[in-house]
Amino acid sequence: MKRLEVYIDYKSPYAFVAMAPTLQLEFQFDVEIDWFPLTLNLGSYLGIARTNNSGQVIENNRSPRQWMAVRYAYYDTRRYARQLGLTLRGTQKIWDSSIASIGLLWCKETSKPEVVRAYHRIVFHPFWRRELDIEDLSIVEGCLERAGAPKSGFADYLNGEGRSNHDQLQDDILDRGYFGVPTFVIDDEIYFGREHLPLIRWHLAGQQGACPDIAYDTVMPQQGFGREFLAGAETVS
Repeated sequence: MKRLEVYIDYKSPYAFVAMAPTLQLEFQFDVEIDWFPLTLNLGSYLGIARTNNSGQVIENNRSPRQWMAVRYAYYDTRRYARQLGLTLRGTQKIWDSSIASIGLLWCKETSKPEVVRAYHRIVFHPFWRRELDIEDLSIVEGCLERAGAPKSGFADYLNGEGRSNHDQLQDDILDRGYFGVPTFVIDDEIYFGREHLPLIRWHLAGQQGACPDIAYDTVMPQQGFGREFLAGAETVS
């Protein structure tokens, strides 16, 4: 069985719209997905801004060019989210997603792959509906519990081994040259961006026929792990 590494951040709209076709790979091919959190420091290059519930900017140090980049990112991902039936609302601030990221590491250490897949659904969907505070420990604990992971022990893990592992992992990821999400790694080949999924499928299928061009997959799967994710179910399949 091949191993596919996938690097995500729950606060990235690009990671969100990539989830369904990525999860479908594990359903379609003899591949095991190993998930890793790449917790982005968006404020370091996009600046900091915060809006209220009415959309008014109440804190801002972004340049006009940074605002253009942020607005385009949401415009780009929303058009693909609509085609997949996903709700994607712009966030009101740049979130610290490290607690949710450490929750992913906890799921990997304590639970089976179906629990990890459930955790993705339970975190991603409400977060992008602006219904989930990923900076609140108790809320992330609730997500873990609903996914089927143990809640007991997570707080200690978060403040100890989990935080240390997460922070060291971020340094290691950057040293490997992975700088954005989603990033895919298979057989030492690195692919940044959802547009490379056709090439990854070709790779998993034995590289038969002509090498495909890049493309965005907006076909809604009718069954499988990708369909489960799009349904937004909060139960373990």
